[in-house]
Amino acid sequence: MSYPTRPQARDLERTLELCRQLYNAALQERRDAYRKVGKAVGFYEQKRHLPVIRRDLPEYKGIHSQVLQEVIQRVDRAFQGFFRRVKQGQKPGYPRFKGRNRYDSFTFPQAGSTGVKVQEGGKRVFIHGIGSVKVKLHRPLEGRLKTATVKREGEHWYIIFVSEVEPQPLPENHTAIGIDLGTNPYFLVTSEGEMVEAPRHYQKAQAKLARKQRGLSRKKRGSSRWRKAKRELAKLHRKIANQRKDFHHKVARGLVNRYGTIVHEDLNVLGLARSHTAKGVLDAGWAQFLSVLAYKAEEAGRRVVGVDPKYTSQDCPVCGHREKRPLWVREYTCSACGTPLHRDVAAAQNILARARAEPSGMDTARAVP
Repeated sequence: MSYPTRPQARDLERTLELCRQLYNAALQERRDAYRKVGKAVGFYEQKRHLPVIRRDLPEYKGIHSQVLQEVIQRVDRAFQGFFRRVKQGQKPGYPRFKGRNRYDSFTFPQAGSTGVKVQEGGKRVFIHGIGSVKVKLHRPLEGRLKTATVKREGEHWYIIFVSEVEPQPLPENHTAIGIDLGTNPYFLVTSEGEMVEAPRHYQKAQAKLARKQRGLSRKKRGSSRWRKAKRELAKLHRKIANQRKDFHHKVARGLVNRYGTIVHEDLNVLGLARSHTAKGVLDAGWAQFLSVLAYKAEEAGRRVVGVDPKYTSQDCPVCGHREKRPLWVREYTCSACGTPLHRDVAAAQNILARARAEPSGMDTARAVP
């Protein structure tokens, strides 16, 4: 987290605004060129215009040239994503112009060599065009610094470093575990019977969120009280998101430290987020958790495997008998072999068995990078 002075905060806001205007101008140029003459304008063509912009518009001279290049690259990535979705037959989502509250960061792509410098043992960071800013590092910087992104979240400013470090694998571990993800009452149940209670951060804060939302709706839009209420509501949403992320990191770290292979269902989280279970799925944050688990496992030299989720909660892990049961039935006795089972533990055991069923444990399972 960074602690800029008031003049530095104004300079940061000014830099963000100029980057936003450049983004919108680059997007407009691409749209106009295609609509009027059917011409596609690319990244390198727009990048070559930057020296002219810096020469003709004095306000851009104080912004590092690589920051401006990265803005053009963001526009290019937005169009690459658009064309990829068109090709795959998905909903395209044409790139949009950025409003004042929709553009909240700028990046130094070669922070290790230019634009950003860590000072006083990590107590301050010099940012080109801003000056020496007081910071509090979440943890000491390691490896070779690659990029630095200055980000605004509400009234706070953060600087996010990306470094290149050597992998630090954990000692070899051949123990495998299956995990069944849920929403209520358990976030995660393992094939060994361990149950991690779902924190349900959003559900617990829902009443408070509703009060703040009602308060915001009663204020005159654009007034000082409306802006204050909007900041408070955004602050509460950020708190919930941070609590969820912290929970995911801790659970993922525990699994990676204890097991060499972690098997989960290859869930269509996006589809589930559009179903009647959407609120619970989004509150649990399965997609974020699986992403955190994957990169922690890769760093530690562990394996994360996704398997087909069909019938994992209906099959008996002992005899394989398949029987559909209502969701409210959590504990039951298999009607075929008489084994007493917990629904979620049985599902986790089936998930683990599916990864082991293949000759290599990987043929039909999808390894998460």
